[in-house]
Amino acid sequence: MTPDPEREFLRHVVATLAYRCAKTLRGAPEGFDAYKASPTTRTPVEILTHIGDLMDWVLALASKGHLYKDSRPLPWTEEQARFHAVLAALDDYLAGDQPLVTPWRQLFQGGLADALTHTGQLAMLRRMHGVPMKGESYARAEIVAGRVGPEQTPPEPKYEFD
Repeated sequence: MTPDPEREFLRHVVATLAYRCAKTLRGAPEGFDAYKASPTTRTPVEILTHIGDLMDWVLALASKGHLYKDSRPLPWTEEQARFHAVLAALDDYLAGDQPLVTPWRQLFQGGLADALTHTGQLAMLRRMHGVPMKGESYARAEIVAGRVGPEQTPPEPKYEFD
């Protein structure tokens, strides 16, 4: 079977999200999950919950049609596990041969692009909280379709900078 370039693109986006978000979550200090930048902003755990909801929504859009729900935040470590589990389910679906119910462009421009934006918010909140991550040349990162767990290879990126 010839690989579908649109599905391969989406799988790469999902792997990119996993890579970038895992870097943002790795080494976050205790209490970061509840950090509030202002009275009207979401906390990191609320943002991560929303990202998980977005990925549930993208999976639903891909497999059966529109279905979105807002979840209550789980404890920080459980929410991280939920995020990676839904990425794995989405990647599995995209790697299969079941039809995409929603066009791939809509999957990207909606929930996937939104999740990348929210990952950037988490990175910004880490800096505001006083525990920034090192910068990295993401164009040179080893991002592989199907690698969607918290452990990314290599564990220490080769192209970080201060």
